[in-house]
Formats: sequence, structure tokens, C-alpha cells
Amino acid sequence: MTPPWYKSVSSVFGLRGLLFFILAVVALVTVLAPLTSTSYDASTTSSTLVPNVYSNYRRIKEQAAVDYLDLRSLSLGTSLKEFPLCGKERESYVPCYNVTGNLLAGLQEGDELDRHCEFERENERCVVRPPREYKIPLRWPLGRDIIWSGNVKITKDQLLSSGTVTTRLMLLEENQITFHSEDGLIFDGVKDYARQIAEMIGLGSDTEFAQAGIRTVLDIGCGFGSFGAHLVSLNLMPICIAEYEATGSQVQLALERGLPAMIGNFFSKQLPYPALSFDMVHCAQCGTTWDIKDAMLLLEVDRVLKPGGYFVLTSPTNKAQGNLPDTKKTSISTRVNELSKKICWSLTGQQDETFLWQKTTNSNCYSSRSQASIPLCKDGDSVPYYHPLVPCISGTTSKRWIPIQNRSSVSLTTSAELEIHGKCLFLVLIHCSVSLGTYIFSMFSGLKPEEFLEDTQIWISALKNYWSLLTPLIFSDHPKRPGDEDPLPPFNMIRNVMDMNARFGNLNSALLDQGKSAWVMNVVPVNAPNTLPIILDRGFAGVLHDWCEPFPTYPRTYDMLHANELLTLLSSERCSLMDLFLEMDRILRPEGWVVISDKVGVIEMARALATRVRWEARVIDLQDGSDQRLLVCQKPFLKK
Repeated sequence: MTPPWYKSVSSVFGLRGLLFFILAVVALVTVLAPLTSTSYDASTTSSTLVPNVYSNYRRIKEQAAVDYLDLRSLSLGTSLKEFPLCGKERESYVPCYNVTGNLLAGLQEGDELDRHCEFERENERCVVRPPREYKIPLRWPLGRDIIWSGNVKITKDQLLSSGTVTTRLMLLEENQITFHSEDGLIFDGVKDYARQIAEMIGLGSDTEFAQAGIRTVLDIGCGFGSFGAHLVSLNLMPICIAEYEATGSQVQLALERGLPAMIGNFFSKQLPYPALSFDMVHCAQCGTTWDIKDAMLLLEVDRVLKPGGYFVLTSPTNKAQGNLPDTKKTSISTRVNELSKKICWSLTGQQDETFLWQKTTNSNCYSSRSQASIPLCKDGDSVPYYHPLVPCISGTTSKRWIPIQNRSSVSLTTSAELEIHGKCLFLVLIHCSVSLGTYIFSMFSGLKPEEFLEDTQIWISALKNYWSLLTPLIFSDHPKRPGDEDPLPPFNMIRNVMDMNARFGNLNSALLDQGKSAWVMNVVPVNAPNTLPIILDRGFAGVLHDWCEPFPTYPRTYDMLHANELLTLLSSERCSLMDLFLEMDRILRPEGWVVISDKVGVIEMARALATRVRWEARVIDLQDGSDQRLLVCQKPFLKK
């Protein structure tokens, strides 16, 4: 029933006036809200950061004023100006990674290499253009092994100067880079290397990884993605993480090949994954010094590793130099092995330069350690979002302490697994309101298999609708190219998909169910229920993220962005939807697609913002009697 105040205000102002009134209140709250938090931050932050706090407050005020004027224009029905085009210096710009600025702010000991959005300065709002040599990627799986050299920030000189390993791995021919999967790493081939790891685990072949409970692999410093590409061929889910690089980026190359990747390092902060997330952590020449900082880097690996999971370390520095003693081997592998005993790991295999440790499946191991110098953490199932590294062992009391060998082979459909997650889902971040926390608890504490399966069926149906909308547009806008075969579904131009508000990951599940040749980065917003453990336990790729900040990836790295009720979720946050759309445009490749599902009023606002970033947009009525609408957009190819 419509409340009396709504009728009164509506009768006085009319619909347009009511919208303007609401927007004015929102803008006023946005401007005034930081006053309280700013005074708190000033009292709890060191004096060196006070100017940054003031600058941030001033930036929020100025941003809110600009947003208010733009939204006022929208409410009055006037057209909004398009954002200008960025200069050449922004072609490969990644926000929040400014090592020079971090050093000037006093950060050191590796902390300057981590992600720091708090020092980000307001830049001109503009649309990032692709480089002059940019070309639309080849369809996958051909695009896995051949990419356009102009699409990534690496030059011929950098390629030739990067050593014999790289030149064996990559071949630069005219305007293309070709990857030879059999020449990865420093072994006879990636397949032989994977088979070697399988043998150390006790398997007959790498095709048996899944039978041993290995479905998700965190590949640290993944090079140019050869190992990840091989794991994908085995129907496993690798996630490449590597630190930010201004040129020759591993993450940019992996994503250009259609492989899951994101910028990530843990010199001083935890990775944005919950405890017990991955079945294997892999490091081959990843450049990490594991025994520094009182082994906290190794403790972070232990935190994200599931019970019974494996840590694989391969480094040529383990090899003795000539006739000298094994000093190098002692300084690296032996030191890691000494530390591993303190965290209940066991060395289960060693071949040549590769060492393999297995995490214990028995949580009682920690209480029976003879060397208990590393304590247990007391926070239980915490929800990390770039928290500082901790000098303790995490996850030992989690209800998700299930050995990887004991899990069901299917993607989380057993009643027992759902019950565990039903009890954990109400653990939300501390900044969520009490009413929201109560709502989440009542909504998820009694999660039942039938509810979960119903949500799965909803997304199977929704994906069919999406595909029917996108398919004719894709193939009418992308005629057959010379040398290409006829484009038949599901072999299309969409490979890298990001679900910006993934919930249970059922869009990902629907893509697999319908045989689509795509993978999904399932993003769980930090102000939403923490469903990321479900997503990762299903064997999918996923990450926590605050959408008031930029996403840790390079420009033009996703083919499709999907946002279901994300804009409604962010409406209570003190961040700009305009900046969100600019960020979406930054990470979306030219001719890529955006599908936004939300309430009709929000969709109308989103359509206006889409025109500002030059997207071609149309609103689709679902014809189901609800107030939900779809906004389907395509990003144009802005050539220079």
C-alpha cells in the first residue's frame, strides 16, 4: 500500500518533481555523510595521512556536487554530455597502483607494491581509448594461442630481451604473438611438467587431478599462462595472479588469451579470498621470497589453501651451481620445508627443481605440534578485503574444513555442503548495518537445497534469454572474417565474462550447463552477503571487491559484464555510479557487451549514464509483469 507521505509529495511536486526531490536528498546526504567518518579517521590516522583524508573529503564533496548536477539534468529530461576521450597516457592505465606515489607517502618494505586506492587522486573523468594498433581478439580457442601484439603493452625489444625461456614460449611474427604450449617453463613441455606434478601426488596422469579433489588452482606469477592454459584443457579452473607491471604484464597477456587472471600480490596484505579457497597453489619461478617477514607470505598461502591441498614450488635457484655445495637448495627449499612443519604441511614429493607439500587434513594437528611458535588465529571465518598479513594460522576452526579428497565430485549440490554454507552466509563485513545483517541471517541461515536449485533454474532460463538477445547482434555486427569458419553458437566472441554481483555463481553454472565457451569472474561486492565461499567451493573463479574502487585488472580485459541488481545494491554507498560506468568501460573490450538487470527507475538512470560513455544501449521489458528491466549495451570501437 502506498504510504500517505508519498501521495502528498507526489500530488504537490508531480512525478518529475518527486524524482528531483529524492535526488536532492541523496546528494545532500552524500555531501554531509563524510563529516562524521572524516573526524574519526583524523583521530585514528597518523599525521602524515591527514592531508590525504582532507583531500579525500574534499574530493567526495566535489564529486557529489557534480553527480547532483548531472542527476538534476537527468530528472529534468535534458541530455547529458558525453565524457571526453582520455589521452594516450591512459591507454593502459591501472588505478590504485602508483609505486612512486606510495613511496612518497612513506610506504616501504614491499607495502608500496600493493594496491592502495586510498592514495588515488581524482583524475579527469574520461573514456579510455584503445591503442592505435588494437584489433578485436580472435575467437577462442584460436585466441588462446594467437593474440595481436598491439593489444598488449609489450614491445619487440622487450620480448627479445626477456631471455631464452620467453623466446621459446612466445614467437613474435609481424603483428601477432604465438604461444607454444609445449615450450613453457624450462622443461620438455607443459604436459610433461603437469604429469610430473601428478606423479608426485601419486596419480597416474594429470587427467586424474579432478579425481584427487583438485579443481581450482591459484597460479602465482603465472608467466604468460602456459600452465593455466593446460589446466583449462583439463577442465580445471586456474586463476593467475601477478603483481602490477607497467609493461609486459603477465595478467594482461593471460586475459588476452582468454584465461582467468587478475592483478594480485601479497607483500603486505591478504588476497581478497576467504580462507580455504583453493585446492592447489602453484609457484613456478614466481619470484617470491617465501621465508621473509617471519614466513607470513607462506602463512597466506596456507590460509587460502584447502585441507589436503597442495603447494607446488618450482625454481631453478634450487639447483646447485657447478661443483659447489647445494647452498642455493638449502637456502630456499630447505628453509621452506622447515617452516612447513610448523604449519602442519608434509613434503610429499620432489623431482628435479619441483617440490610439493600437502596441507594436513586433520585440524587437530595444530594443537599437537611440538613447535608451536606460530599461533592460531582467533578470528574464525573472517572476510578479508586487503587486510594486513597476519602472523598466525587461519581457518582451523572453520565449518568449511573439509579435505578436498572428501568433497563431492559435483558442483556443490549435496545437502550437507549447502547446510554448511547456510550457517556461514550471515557473516558480513563490519560496515554493514544491523538491519542488513539481520536480513541476511534470516535469508540465508536456513538455506535449503530446493531454494538453491530453484535459483539455478532461474539463471538457466535467464541465460537463454540473454543469448537469444545477444546472438543476432553479435553475428550481424561481426561478419565472417577472412580465414574464419562460419561463426556458429556457442563459438562466439564472448570468452571473458565478469558477473559483478554473482551471489551463488549460478550464471557461471548456467554457462557450463549450456556448453558456452566462456569462463566467469564471479565478483561478490563487499557490502553484499559473503557468498564467495560457495562460489569457490563449486570450483568457480571468484573474488571479493568494493565497487566504489577500481577493479584490479588492465583495460580492455573482459568481453562481457553482467550486473544483476548491482546498482540498487550500491545506491546506499557513498560512491559515484558515473565513476562505476567509467570503470566498467575501462575494463570492457571494444565491441564488448554489458547486461544490466535492475528496477525500471534504476535502468532509466543507467541508460543515461551508458550514453555518456558512448555505449549503444537499449532497454528490454521482460514482459513478466514485474518492474525489472534489462539494459543491453555494446561498447563501440573508438578508432583513432
